[in-house]
Amino acid sequence: MLWQPSEERKAACTMSAYIQYLNSRYSLGIETYPELHRFSVERAAEFWTSLFDFFDVQYCGSLLPANTDWGFSEYGWFPNVELNFAENLLHKGKPQQRALYGVLESGQVQSITYADLRKSVAALQAGIADSIKEDDVLACYMPNIPATTISMLAATGLGGVFTSTSCDFGEEGVIDRFGQSEPKVLVAALAYQYNGKRFDLTQKIANIVKKVKSIKKVILVDFLNDADQDAALAAIPNAQMWQHVVNTTSEFETPKYVKRKFADPLYIMYSSGTTGQPKCIVHTVGGVLLQHIKELGLHADVTEHKNLFFFTTCGWMMWNWLVSGIFFGGTVTLYEGSPTKPSIIDYCALIDKLNINIFGTSPKFLKALEGETDGLKTLNLTSLESILSTGSPLLPEQYDFVYQHIKQDVALASISGGTDILGCFFLGNPLLPVYKGELQCAGLGMAVDCVGENGARVERGKEGELICRQSFPSRPLGFLNDADNQKINNAYFNQIANVWYHGDFIAITEQGGAVIYGRSDATLNPGGVRIGTSEIYRQTESFDYIQDTVCIGKQVDGDVDLYLFVKPMPNQTLTEGRITEIKQRIKQNTTPRHVPKRVISVVDIPYTRSGKKMELAVSRIVNGKEITNIDAIANPECLGEYELYR
Repeated sequence: MLWQPSEERKAACTMSAYIQYLNSRYSLGIETYPELHRFSVERAAEFWTSLFDFFDVQYCGSLLPANTDWGFSEYGWFPNVELNFAENLLHKGKPQQRALYGVLESGQVQSITYADLRKSVAALQAGIADSIKEDDVLACYMPNIPATTISMLAATGLGGVFTSTSCDFGEEGVIDRFGQSEPKVLVAALAYQYNGKRFDLTQKIANIVKKVKSIKKVILVDFLNDADQDAALAAIPNAQMWQHVVNTTSEFETPKYVKRKFADPLYIMYSSGTTGQPKCIVHTVGGVLLQHIKELGLHADVTEHKNLFFFTTCGWMMWNWLVSGIFFGGTVTLYEGSPTKPSIIDYCALIDKLNINIFGTSPKFLKALEGETDGLKTLNLTSLESILSTGSPLLPEQYDFVYQHIKQDVALASISGGTDILGCFFLGNPLLPVYKGELQCAGLGMAVDCVGENGARVERGKEGELICRQSFPSRPLGFLNDADNQKINNAYFNQIANVWYHGDFIAITEQGGAVIYGRSDATLNPGGVRIGTSEIYRQTESFDYIQDTVCIGKQVDGDVDLYLFVKPMPNQTLTEGRITEIKQRIKQNTTPRHVPKRVISVVDIPYTRSGKKMELAVSRIVNGKEITNIDAIANPECLGEYELYR
């Protein structure tokens, strides 16, 4: 045990107030978190219903029944409830309270009050109301700046659906996503800056609009104030500048909120697999709201008095999670740019400069901080209460580093979930101690378990598959273009009937926390962003000197490095120039995260006897794990060369 909260801290946290509320409402005697979690799972209808009252959720209709399907055959949550997501996020904030900080790597800071935020949302709504009605999609191809949050609130306030990708996505990656989600409105940045370098997006936006036929209106954002706006408007059809839309329209003085059913669509998220285009996951209005206020309000202890920060792009689910923080009426800090520009210590100094209370980061970032211990000593960090880490498992020695070199009295929470559930299965807890190398607890209302290959529960401390035995509100409504539910069933439910099978190797500890060992399928997870190998293979297939490839993730220092193994065509070799060419094409058409750390020539690629590429077998070899299904491999003689890269 490395840290435990003081009695004063436990008494002051929202989780304690919630336990008192439950005990009073249901005449319970809950005293510990395990008792609270047991209640939340065994009496799940009462648990999820209680969040409406405790957190003052704005809704109309009846809370009965809470759910019509406790398994996963259909989405059955709160069928008689109507609400609006944006209304709930904007309801509590006092007019002059700071809602958002928008921070750029240049050091520029934009401060937006709740009054400003509501006014901007209403102005944008007036400009898009002719295009965005119930179930219509607004897409953002944007950096993590306030305009992106405003776009989401404006669209969802009108009853629309929001989707986004980050600016570092290549043209193909954006078209693969928006071509399926079919937005009517696109909000896009003309340029962005990363690590001191400017990236112009004008031509990419023009090509995307040309190929995604559903887009009827384009709103261009020149947040760097350095673009040729006239040239952009000439190149991109049906385009207007952001400032024209939000400054010249006055139809709505306050935001408009269209009530939606609890199970209506809110977000379209993207999760890439090993074959085909990215899967489009549809999440619900009420499911996202309940899951996020539970996780942020109870597990992360976000309140109206706190400043929440998480480093994320708009192409990662943590952006959606972060912006839900304004529900509580406090401050959310958005950061756009490189955390190493001008230096990693300048970036950490934002904690002192902006009085950040909850700092969200990744194991990869904490690893980078290990060489900056002298710089860390120059920071005060008085406001810092909690450090949240996700993206990959936090290594045990990184827990030591945080307490030895960053701050002794801080709640360190490694959290784990996914785009699939737009939330967490395991996360932090303000009532519990922190144990080295462990995630603190299972989330409230999440009936998680650890099972072996036969589906039977494994004992505490033993490795197995993460499952969830009971439905939860943020389970996906479904996938787009999946009328017979084949895609969603293959993703989560075919392994064990009517049980959520997540695809993570875990062990549940004696304390009731967890250790996460990584993905148990072939999905890649560098920096916490799930990447499908199919997006990489689409690029490598275009080279006439490549016969075949296999891409896997190698666990390195708590993160994942991508290794691309290439089988050249007969009489061809993989030269340094060709390796550079492969990396450049992958970066150009996908994102920098898709670029392999290493590109390696091999004689052959392993396949099953039925002709399926065996990514998982290669992954297990390179990561030093045993292969259990060698009999299924048609060409096992090729496996030896992969052992060189353990």
